[in-house]
Amino acid sequence: MDEEFRSLADRVRAETGGSAAYERLIACADRDELAAVLTEPERPLWAREVAAFRLGVAGDRRAFEALILLLNHRDPERCVSAAYALARLGDPRTARAAAALATNELRTAYALHPVRLLTALRAPESVPALIKTLRPLLSPHSPYWRVAQACIEGLGELGDKQAADVLTEALAHPRLARSAAWALRRIEAGRGRG
Repeated sequence: MDEEFRSLADRVRAETGGSAAYERLIACADRDELAAVLTEPERPLWAREVAAFRLGVAGDRRAFEALILLLNHRDPERCVSAAYALARLGDPRTARAAAALATNELRTAYALHPVRLLTALRAPESVPALIKTLRPLLSPHSPYWRVAQACIEGLGELGDKQAADVLTEALAHPRLARSAAWALRRIEAGRGRG
């Protein structure tokens, strides 16, 4: 059991009180049985989360829709688990879906984990989505500086020259200036592409 799954299992055990249904699902190794949990009516969210996580980490694309819904959940711990599984799923739809979640201005409060997932995926959609997400967060009254910080760190990791302008704008923001300077140095040092 890897560390991320252990963390998920411990969190869900606390939710369920370690019920027999929980114990069965945690021990289940049958992918078809796990996939059935995703579509059976009246299954609790924790069961769908465990099944989707297990399938996602195993590369079973039947988990995709459930994991995307969990990535957009208001509970940050569910988002973390979903992002971890999506990064390992290998589904070509993942980057497009993460970009749509990250750039949805009505859901900016929940964009942190989609932003981090885009960085991890290093997909063609990653840099344009991170730039698009970051730009409106550079207004002086934006409360989402943690999302902006994650965008800047992601752009620095990806090192694409397309990000230079928005990162230069970010230098004017005291909370973001240090990360923006680091990201620009990575790009200028030629570590990036583009």
